[in-house]
Amino acid sequence: MTDIAVTSPVERIARVIVAEMVSPNAEAYEGPDEPVSVIVERIWRAEINRAVAILHTLREPTRGMVEAGRAAGDDPAEIWSAMVRAALDSTVEVIPEPA
Repeated sequence: MTDIAVTSPVERIARVIVAEMVSPNAEAYEGPDEPVSVIVERIWRAEINRAVAILHTLREPTRGMVEAGRAAGDDPAEIWSAMVRAALDSTVEVIPEPA
């Protein structure tokens, strides 16, 4: 059974955006003086517009996502989870930047 979230997808995505920006494991790390969780709690709302933009990109599923959803059965939570997993598993062709 798939877990059901208690927070909105917009909030979760906004929090991840902030965490990625300030985390010691993120590329933009500059060494915050306070715990990442404190920073995230304070400023995640500033990333709501980006989170909404990300969700807008998921309105149209790929063929792979549709196939995964169909194969997942009748439980909407399982269908959603299968479709998101399919999106995460899809490959992205990265074209190197010109030298």
